[in-house]
Order: sequence, then structure tokens, then C-alpha cells
Amino acid sequence: MLRFLQCFFILMIPSVFTLTAIEDQPVTAHQSHSEENAIGNHDEPEKEKFQPGSFIFDHISNAHEWHIMTVGHTHISIPLPVIIYSKSQGLSIFMSSRFHHGHDAYKGYKLETEGEKKGKIVYEDGTLPLDLSITKNVAVLLFSLCLILWIFLTVAKAYKRNPVKPPSGLQSFIEPVIVFVRDDIAKPSIGEKTYERYMPYLLTVFFFILINNVLGLIPIPPGGANLTGNISVTFVLALFTFIITNLTGNRNYWKHIVNTPGVPLWLKIPIPLMPLVETIGVFTKPFVLMVRLFANITAGHIIALGFISLIYIFAEMSTGLAYGVSVISVAFNIFMMFLELLVAFIQAFVFTFLSALYFGMATEEHH
Repeated sequence: MLRFLQCFFILMIPSVFTLTAIEDQPVTAHQSHSEENAIGNHDEPEKEKFQPGSFIFDHISNAHEWHIMTVGHTHISIPLPVIIYSKSQGLSIFMSSRFHHGHDAYKGYKLETEGEKKGKIVYEDGTLPLDLSITKNVAVLLFSLCLILWIFLTVAKAYKRNPVKPPSGLQSFIEPVIVFVRDDIAKPSIGEKTYERYMPYLLTVFFFILINNVLGLIPIPPGGANLTGNISVTFVLALFTFIITNLTGNRNYWKHIVNTPGVPLWLKIPIPLMPLVETIGVFTKPFVLMVRLFANITAGHIIALGFISLIYIFAEMSTGLAYGVSVISVAFNIFMMFLELLVAFIQAFVFTFLSALYFGMATEEHH
């Protein structure tokens, strides 16, 4: 358990800093027509056309606030801490509500609502400061960290208190999953002799991906964030697999890369074709891990939001047509939610299994 917790903290710390440094475009609340224009114009203002692309990508992107809903012109959201450093003002800490959803500037900073820097905090002249804010994805990351710690510390304490007692409650759910990762992933992929040294990392990755996948399906805080669909998070996870694989690789692993056995000599000399291919493979394996998790989770959210968008698209044509389409859209969306729940488990398994497979290939002994 101690090794698991150490591995968990080592894995999560870079994720926090990567999320704050490699931000995708955050969610911003939809902008309404100004009241002055509505008062000054006696004619009914033209209704803004629904844009499904903006609607979908706003919901799967990161944000400086936890947007819940919009009622009329009122935005209901949970503000998050903004942490900004600049040479002129030093460290500034305040809540994102100071920006009033991008309408106001505060302390010389503003939240961009359009253009290439949409959703980012910038100086009033448009340049970017050093932004270390607690965004929605970072908040979910910290919440999942606390949740995982609570789960495993509770289970560990229960085992320590009654080591021979049959598992019950939370233990009865966690123990089969741990045994599954050990017996069906680690042992067959890595081997009986060396699998134990990789178990803390494999368990950390499996439960981290699983819990955050499930949290992403919950529409209310602390859920609803697309954390495992954020490329910076999947990058950190894949980077750790890459580092562990190459640091623990044995002599046979590197020999296979530099001088692949069983390959004709003309593929190695004078042009090192096979060593080049094998070296590229060292980098493409973690890259595939990163993109696979990111693409599968993001695609699921896009499809579900696409079904919801159909209601608004047909509503612009006909109200009656919108009611008819809404039945089909909601039915398909419910189906997608169940499918996404299955994908949450599958993607946690796939990432853990492929990581274990790479570890096994790096430590395999050839006779």
C-alpha cells in the first residue's frame, strides 16, 4: 500500500503542473446580447443561431469555472481560484467570478471570450501571463486524488484491523479488481518473477483512469470534467510508461533494438534500417497509449453531445420536429451513457494492459 501511495503521488504531481501549463481552450459561458442594444432597438433582436461545434467543444474543454447551467441571461457556475504571476504585479490570487464570465477585467487581467485565445486569461493588451490557475480539470484531478487516497487508506486499514476476516463493503469491490489486475494483466504480461515491482504503478494507472472516466460521466460537480480526454493528462500517463519501460529494460531489450536478432545483415549495415525502425517503435508505443485514451474518451463525449445538439438544430426548423427528434436523441444519449460506462472500464484495462505488455517486453529473458 505504501508503494502504491508513493507511486500515486509521483504520478499525479506532474499531471497538475502539465494541466496548468498545457491548457486547451477552456469553457466560457455563452455570451448574450447586451441589454443596451435590446433597449435601444424596438424591433425584436435577431436570435443567435445555434452552433453545435462551439457547444460541443465548449463542454469538453477546460475552464476557469465550473459551469452548471444558464437560465435566461443568468449563468450559474462555481468559480475556481485564479493564480497568475507577472513580473510587474507578482503573484495574484483571486476567484474567477471577478471576470463576470468574461465581461469585466480585474487587476489588469481579462478572460478572453473570442478569437484564438478564447477562454485564456490575458493582460488587457492581449499578451499571456504565467497562468497557474486551478481550472476545472485540475480541480477534478485533485478531487480524484483525495478520493483514491480515501478508498485505499480505508481498505488498507480494514485489512490491517481484521487480516483474516472475509472482505466486506468497500473491500469486496476493490479486492476483485486488484486480483484482476494482478492475475489477468500483470502476471501474464510481465512474468511471475518480476511482476510485483510494477504492481503499484499498474494499480495507480488503472484506478486513476477508471475513476476519472466515471467522474466524467456524472453531469454535476465534482463530475462532468473531461479529464482523461485531456491530451496533457494522457501525455503524462504515457510518459511515465515510457520512462519505466526504458529505465527497467534489460540487456536483451536494448540488444533487440540496436542489433535485432534474426534480421539479415544488409538491413543493419551500412544503413541501420532495423535499428532505426526499432528506435521509432520505442517512441510510437507511448504515443499510441496517449492518443488511444484521449481519442476514445473525447469521441464518446462528442457523440453524446452531438445527439443533444440535434434537438436544438431541428428546433430552429420546427418546434414539433424538435419534440419528435428529442425522443430519439434522448434515447440514443441514454444508450451512449451506458456504452461510455463500459468504455470507462475498457480504456482503463487497455492502458494498463499495454503498459504491462511493454514492461514484459523490456524485461523478457531470451535463452
